[in-house]
Amino acid sequence: MTGIKDLITAVGSLINPLIVILVGVALLVFIWGLIKFIFRVGGDENAIEGGKQLMIWGLIALFVMISVWGIIRLVQIELNLPAGGSSSLPTSGTNSNYVFPSDNSIIWTLE
Repeated sequence: MTGIKDLITAVGSLINPLIVILVGVALLVFIWGLIKFIFRVGGDENAIEGGKQLMIWGLIALFVMISVWGIIRLVQIELNLPAGGSSSLPTSGTNSNYVFPSDNSIIWTLE
């Protein structure tokens, strides 16, 4: 199981910086479109329309990325998973520590 856990940790360590970079790029696209729109690059109608399109696509990209992040965070909260991507994987063996509280809910403790 440590091989799978190491693989998940490695993928998470590669994806997390990539997400930050993508959000930054989307924000820069939006700001560049805003600059093109506000300063109306020489009064050219195509530049103004291009600025509008950049702002729209930048906002759509930001909305999608933040929405996906929110959905993932909601799933983490509902499943009691730790934030940050590293969670304990269940193991099998003779030393299983299951605790059955009086309210019949199961709490799993892993070593």
